[in-house]
Amino acid sequence: MPSRKPSLHEVHPSQLHGTGVFAARGIPAETRILEYCGRRITPEEADERPSSSPDDPNHTFFFSLSGGKIIDGGQRGNDARWINHSCSPNCEARENEAGTRLYIYSLRDIAAGEELFFDYALQIEGRKTKKLREQYRCLCGTPECRGTMLALPKKRTAKKKEQDG
Repeated sequence: MPSRKPSLHEVHPSQLHGTGVFAARGIPAETRILEYCGRRITPEEADERPSSSPDDPNHTFFFSLSGGKIIDGGQRGNDARWINHSCSPNCEARENEAGTRLYIYSLRDIAAGEELFFDYALQIEGRKTKKLREQYRCLCGTPECRGTMLALPKKRTAKKKEQDG
């Protein structure tokens, strides 16, 4: 029987927020750590689903794929759903070429015991109001922290402003 590779990650309480995912051993840069799993749903189904927590109505385990489907990590999900947000992430999510699967990769060498993070860069339609930013407040505390898990609008370049006139 072939031996199973030891896991690169483990799940336990996070000092940053609730539950977190941590490196079980040193992880080199550009390593595929795990897949983000869950039930595939449509955006319409996602809009109709209740929050993962009644106390936190904005908390979900949804991950949008470029092909239009959404992975609901709250249903048939795995440990990847516990990866917390940071504005200075040590991991990133990458789709396969078909846009049907999502994997978490290390951006740099990660030490054993270090918590894994990726930048959620949440896309919300409409204006990013102060209230909305507070609802999606970031707790990472890094020097690069932008204060929200939302993706901030791209700054218009001077050339674009000049063209708009």
